[in-house]
Amino acid sequence: MDTQCPFCSVQCKMQIIEHPGQLRSTYTVQPKPNAASEGRLCIKGMNAYQHALSSSRLTYPMARIGGKLERVSWEEAYRLIKTNVTALQQQYGRDSIGVYGGGSLTNESAYLLGKFARVALRSKYIDYNGRFCMSAAASAVNKAFGIDRGLTNQLSEIPLAKCIILAGTNIAECQPTLMPYFDRAKENGAVIIAIDPRNTGTTEKADLHLKVKPGMDAALVNGMLKVLIEEGYANESFIDSRTKGYQDLKQHISELSLDHLAEITGVPAAQIRQAAELFGKAATGMVFTARGVEQQTDGYMAVRNFLNMVLVTGKIGREGCGYGAITGQGNGQGGREHGQKADQLPGYRSIENPADRAYIAGVWGVHVDDLPGKGVSAYEMMEKIHAEEIRALLVMGSNPVVSNPNANFVEEGLRKLQFLVVADMFLSETALIADLVLPTSSYLENGGTLTNLEGRVLLREESRAALGESKHDWEILCGIASQLGAEAYFPYSTAESIFEELRVASRGGIADYYGITYDRLRKEEGVYWPCPSVDHSGEKRLFEQRFAHPDGRAELISVDNHFPAEQVSAEFPLYLTTGRVLSHYLTGVQTRRSATLAARSFESFMEIHPKTAKKYRIEDAALVRLESKRGSIVVRSRHTTQIREDTVFVPMHWGDIQNVNKITNQALDPTCRMPGFKVCAVQVQSLVK
Repeated sequence: MDTQCPFCSVQCKMQIIEHPGQLRSTYTVQPKPNAASEGRLCIKGMNAYQHALSSSRLTYPMARIGGKLERVSWEEAYRLIKTNVTALQQQYGRDSIGVYGGGSLTNESAYLLGKFARVALRSKYIDYNGRFCMSAAASAVNKAFGIDRGLTNQLSEIPLAKCIILAGTNIAECQPTLMPYFDRAKENGAVIIAIDPRNTGTTEKADLHLKVKPGMDAALVNGMLKVLIEEGYANESFIDSRTKGYQDLKQHISELSLDHLAEITGVPAAQIRQAAELFGKAATGMVFTARGVEQQTDGYMAVRNFLNMVLVTGKIGREGCGYGAITGQGNGQGGREHGQKADQLPGYRSIENPADRAYIAGVWGVHVDDLPGKGVSAYEMMEKIHAEEIRALLVMGSNPVVSNPNANFVEEGLRKLQFLVVADMFLSETALIADLVLPTSSYLENGGTLTNLEGRVLLREESRAALGESKHDWEILCGIASQLGAEAYFPYSTAESIFEELRVASRGGIADYYGITYDRLRKEEGVYWPCPSVDHSGEKRLFEQRFAHPDGRAELISVDNHFPAEQVSAEFPLYLTTGRVLSHYLTGVQTRRSATLAARSFESFMEIHPKTAKKYRIEDAALVRLESKRGSIVVRSRHTTQIREDTVFVPMHWGDIQNVNKITNQALDPTCRMPGFKVCAVQVQSLVK
């Protein structure tokens, strides 16, 4: 079976070989050469086949009958959806039905989900879990540069950078097959600066580790900008010819005190100066951000400040220079380009732009006035569900009971729904409370395109038949649309036929896929977007001559020092931050079904500094209750000197009483609506008497 990993945004290629035996088959996995991972696989990719072949896979639809999920036919499942959707929309209006997608869906399924919500349901309420992944970086890059692609240049240019900043990203555990790029950069003389409140496998590679207080990244960059500008490291010619807004930024920075910035960020002024000088002096440089910076209530502005630093030094649009948002989910990049977001239409078009609406209406063959308007972000959908404005929800490829902040509130809201439909491979925590569960195919069975963190579109071929009665996501959507009387708008028989329409829908948009075809992807392995024509090679490096704004200039902006929405107090004296571990992925629905991965990390934990643990009488490896204003969880303590004394860390991959999002803060970034997952105030108490 020739395929690619279903997990992170690198999208490593692999071959899985089945060896039939008398009692059961065994499997070996071999990496395949590819431009992104260069033929490497991590432990998640090596064992991904285990969940796809798991005996706990869903193989037939189930409806809640007499309080229990019972087997039903697809015909019965579709009839239930038609009956409930029709009745609810007649009573409460079209927008009483919501759609909630995922960043691991193929481009074809993501595109079709957006079309389904707006054409088959005619509802404005659609968003997806990628809102919790990329929204801060995506909105910041769009505003600063005019176009949002994960990396502005190729991964292969990383070894050419002489200074690399890794901010809020733990690549060693989240995208480990990328680490050799950074190793080669170091061999070439590069300096690596890591910004993280914890010591991680990534910070161990760094020459300088800035152990910032959680949520204070924007202020830290203000300090670095102050040194860059006042010590003569600004690239004045680049600033004058290719940016706007510099004088206002310069004035803003001049009014800040480096000592004050050091005090509020927890990073010594000498280290801030050292980091700025290292980046400023380097002939080439790159900046990477990820969830540690972005999952904040000022995530948008924090990323804008990192972009300020890239622009002020002119380190973009040339070899070995650029910015990268380290995408989390497998199709986090493509998933946000073609219509799953509340405010977007395919090709990164705006649902509020009359010309964009008219174009997509023409592609879809509907009247422009029939296209709904802008909905709300993922968490705000949960608020509307709780308020009973949304009465029914279709969840596809996501597990909102575990992935949303303030998860107790979210679960309470979902239980209020009159009709909850979940399409998944497993009985996730969300599927367990659904009224109807629809079985979907796995990555080994479901072909289609995905776009990796570079903006390289890749084709994943089907390599085995769907298990049992499970269907591809796009097949399910076509089936429901047919029941709702929209069959004429969903005539697809293959993933490729959907992609052919996606090409046209994206044509002329910011994310232009028109020049990409399945045939090209098979021959060329992958093609970068934008790719406006079939004879275009795809843009490997962006912004060499101009930025994507009409005037060709990038936008600099002044960023205020921002404090997290929730501060520590006598009652809740510690900061909590969250993240990932090597063996698991997102809410663990898939990786916890892999015997090998589950055995490596079978329970959640809380990292705490020994001095802090002593203060609160927390023994190592003891069960503890971690509590915030929103709820509590139970995890096992883990003493480590690798974390700040004012901070504890819990990973995000477990549900039930270990679900860290039961205590995270639901406060949202005012611009991109990203929740502030990475900082909240907590108290800790030992359960051992």
